[in-house]
Amino acid sequence: MEIRLIALDLDGTLLNSHKEISAENYHALQAAAEQGTLIVPCTGRFYLGMPEQVRQLPFVRYAITVNGAEVYDTCTETALYRAEIQPPEAERVIDVLDTLPVIYDCYLEGWGYMPAELYNRAGEFVSDPHILRMIRELRKPVEDFRGHIRGKSLQKIQMFFRDQTLRMNTWRQLEEGFPELSITSSSPYNIEINAGNATKGAAMLALCGALGIPREQTMAFGDSSNDKTMIEAAGIGVAMGNALPEIREMADFVTDTNDRGGVGLAVRRFCGLSK
Repeated sequence: MEIRLIALDLDGTLLNSHKEISAENYHALQAAAEQGTLIVPCTGRFYLGMPEQVRQLPFVRYAITVNGAEVYDTCTETALYRAEIQPPEAERVIDVLDTLPVIYDCYLEGWGYMPAELYNRAGEFVSDPHILRMIRELRKPVEDFRGHIRGKSLQKIQMFFRDQTLRMNTWRQLEEGFPELSITSSSPYNIEINAGNATKGAAMLALCGALGIPREQTMAFGDSSNDKTMIEAAGIGVAMGNALPEIREMADFVTDTNDRGGVGLAVRRFCGLSK
């Protein structure tokens, strides 16, 4: 079966531990693109929060961002698909978060915002230097956070935890209290909340529908819970060797790790490319 679209998670998948695209992965994707396959980055980040190395890939036109809250066309600078948390739901979620010992932020209109008092405490909750740097660079601290988001639809709400027991208890609480929303994670520290139809899988299928690509002719790569829906939706779902156990178990194929060129290996195998 010809592969016409490859959907790629970034952190822990396309990017290695240095947050870079390896030469092996780059050349495999370039070769696939040259034979007509669409290469689509899929991330929990907003578009401008994606690494510059990814945004500058010459063979990328479409990107699935914010866990599927948006499908972005880089050529026309327009959204082909949007799915956002409506204002009443967003305020209810924030009501819950304000009762917990966490820090949280939101993505709104393509940027990140965080209550100023929580922004100043980010180092207390996030020990990973890369994630901490992203918070500080890609979030705007606002004094009146409630006022800033009031009446607006949000692309994503995200929170960070110091305690894993609290994190898992909160996850269950959110799933029970907000069954209409999508609850996922992209790191051991966080929980991410999106609209129910803002998933990477739904966004990938929406893009396929717009472009006339059958689901069977797609391949998707991932490692975390926010990648599950697109691995399920793709014709070939590929888990990284470093993926969560549940992601490896439900994938059609398990490749090598993100530090050993796992994306490139699977692309060459399934797209019939020479090494």
